Amino acid sequence: MFRSIARGCAAGAAGTTALNAATYLDMALRGRPSSSAPEDVVEKVTERAGHPVPETDGRDNRLSGMGALAGIAVGVGAGVAASLLHRLGVRPPLWLGGPATGALAMALTDAPMAGLGVSDPRSWSATDWTADALPHLAYGLVTYGLISAAHRRR
Repeated sequence: MFRSIARGCAAGAAGTTALNAATYLDMALRGRPSSSAPEDVVEKVTERAGHPVPETDGRDNRLSGMGALAGIAVGVGAGVAASLLHRLGVRPPLWLGGPATGALAMALTDAPMAGLGVSDPRSWSATDWTADALPHLAYGLVTYGLISAAHRRR
């Protein structure tokens, strides 16, 4: 079980790198700004937990850093979940397992945004959905591909 968790962490981290690369490529090609959603989610969660980030110099930078760390945690955690499912025998082919893994990571990021009122996916345009879905697809293909390859190697 420990090996499956370690494999999931490594695959999730690689997938997160692929997601970030796809996101930054989109920003570079279209000239779009970065999203403030990760730091907005962190801000709402810390406020609801009764421990808001203090109003000091660098507050925005702290929220930005915590938002990025939360994204890494979601990516690594989704990788662990996919690896444990793979260990239990859930082993669809890459063309199905990759998008499913990406959809899991997308749900884990978009659901809190919607639940906290940071964003309403029902109001997103097709361009917004594409900008969210394609990086998550890259995440899923890399993450699930690495988990499958590691299992085949054993």
